[in-house]
Amino acid sequence: MSLPYKDVLSQAIDQLAIALDDAQVDQLLAYHAGLIKWNKAYNLTAVRDPMAMVQRHLIDSLSILPFLPAGRLLDVGTGGGLPGIVVAIARPDITVTLLDSNGKKIRFLRQMTMELGLKSVATIQSRVESYSAEPFDVITSRAFATLADMVAWSRHLLAPDGQFIAMKGLYPDEELAALPADIHVTSVRQLQVPGADGQRHLVVLGAA
Repeated sequence: MSLPYKDVLSQAIDQLAIALDDAQVDQLLAYHAGLIKWNKAYNLTAVRDPMAMVQRHLIDSLSILPFLPAGRLLDVGTGGGLPGIVVAIARPDITVTLLDSNGKKIRFLRQMTMELGLKSVATIQSRVESYSAEPFDVITSRAFATLADMVAWSRHLLAPDGQFIAMKGLYPDEELAALPADIHVTSVRQLQVPGADGQRHLVVLGAA
């Protein structure tokens, strides 16, 4: 059943020039299978078509890997584990904390991390503004909130030299203009995501 998904995923990995071994590809496909199974009851994603999940979730999340430094990463509003689970599978040099306030989604993520054997992943059920922990090198989000809200809610968790890395669709002019004066824009890159319909941008922010 996973063969056509594997073909599409493997082709995208080649196009993105990402080095993954067979075991990592199998883990991504096992996570994909878990999304399909649990989505029926837990409403993890509005995307229902399995092939669309590969393209819009797995491949989209893989596209940010070259821009992530090693270290500790917090995925806020992770939902079904995107991009955090994908990052944890593909980048074992990154310790990932998955944070979401939705109990059903956290139960799914705990089951997935156990099944996939992801030892460097923590799952936390909490609102981000109420969560406290050792500061993170990277705080990332995908379709979680506006840039200003992401910064306001989570900046207490960012290390002094850390980065906010947000995944966006169209170039977020209005969101960038609404950022506080002490937040600087490091870069905004248009991502070339294989099979994507529409633009994808990666916004990297730093705090003064």
